[in-house]
Amino acid sequence: MSKKRRTWTPEEKATIVLEILREENTLAEIAKKHEVSQQLLSRWKTEFIANMSAVFNKKNEDVDKLKQEHEDEKELLVKKIGELTLDVDWLKKKQIQISQMKKKER
Repeated sequence: MSKKRRTWTPEEKATIVLEILREENTLAEIAKKHEVSQQLLSRWKTEFIANMSAVFNKKNEDVDKLKQEHEDEKELLVKKIGELTLDVDWLKKKQIQISQMKKKER
């Protein structure tokens, strides 16, 4: 019988890597505790160390790009809401005018 592959959330990975970095237990003990291979833990640690400078990067391009895209989309939606509001107001006005014209014809 094969083992079901386990998936880890980024938060779980970070917690385990911090436990490795504290060096209170050996890598083998941590691997046994969390039922993860030592090679995988070493890979997570290496990846964490390689990318930890991104945490302190104030000009993180990905975050800035996402923020800009969000602002652009928000601006577009606000503009569209304004256009639709004008259309609805115009239609309401025309409906009143048409109903008044029909009353006069009777």
